[in-house]
Amino acid sequence: MRERLEQYQVLIYLVTIALGLILGLAAPEASAWLDVVLWPVLGLLLYATFTQTPLVRLSEAFRELRLLVAAVIGNFVVIPLLVWAILQVAPGDAAILLGIALVLLVPCTDWFITFTHLGGGDTRRAIAFSPISLLLQLALLPLYLWLFFGGEFTETLAGGDVLKAFVGLILVPLVAAWFTERWAGDAPVRERLIAGLAWFPVPLLALVVFIIAASQVHTVLDGAGVLLPLLMIFGGFLVLAPLFAWMLARAFRLPVAQGRVLAFSFGSRNSFVILPIALALPQGLELAVVVVVFQSLVELVGMALYLWWVPRHLFPEPIRPVSVKGR
Repeated sequence: MRERLEQYQVLIYLVTIALGLILGLAAPEASAWLDVVLWPVLGLLLYATFTQTPLVRLSEAFRELRLLVAAVIGNFVVIPLLVWAILQVAPGDAAILLGIALVLLVPCTDWFITFTHLGGGDTRRAIAFSPISLLLQLALLPLYLWLFFGGEFTETLAGGDVLKAFVGLILVPLVAAWFTERWAGDAPVRERLIAGLAWFPVPLLALVVFIIAASQVHTVLDGAGVLLPLLMIFGGFLVLAPLFAWMLARAFRLPVAQGRVLAFSFGSRNSFVILPIALALPQGLELAVVVVVFQSLVELVGMALYLWWVPRHLFPEPIRPVSVKGR
């Protein structure tokens, strides 16, 4: 049942966005109480999402150093360079550029594991890399923003509501998830709890995008004109990212299953984690939220295509010679 829910999640999000837009147009006064509801729902979403990241298994990532080094170089050196290049040709509105940077600079740490498994990748090593990826992206994102947008702009982002959102909606759920994984009873109880929490991300994200669409209806409609350029940008990213994975897999002589881990890791981004930061941006940058939400929808469609492309064409199983026995 949960697999069916995840299978149709793009349709679920599209329907909830449409319903949110309708509510926002029909009852604009609802935005006041929707904003109050949004933050606790978002905090619960991040907590449920983080519990699916094996935070207590950091040491396992170091057992396969070639994959770890390739994944770190790809996600935190090569992909940021690609993002910088994208920003040079992207639409010039500051909110759009910031939204693109925020969402593309942070690799996914949860559903990329699911897609790696479905695509025949090395799921165990994908799980081991996930907490390393999460910690590195949280540490390096301010550095990337400083390099791309300058120190003064980054300092503005770091103040006020953005800092509160980072602490309250990212760090607090992250610590709570770690305690859940570390101390939630014995192993069977902990596994059942975490498996139960795995049901929450899709419906909670659907509720989040419904609230955003309803409370930010005018921002969404005003930004509709940039969706086609964004579709081209995010679609192009989904094509280029796994090609970099292919090159790094060859350079590090990784087996096929680990190459697939790189492909799904490079192609998927952590829109769940970055959404609180986008929502807390100063006035005038509201369009960044539309960029983040739209990227997640494009990515989900792209991941479905990855399940065909990656195992069949990009990282196919090697053809074993057939031995012919004589009579």
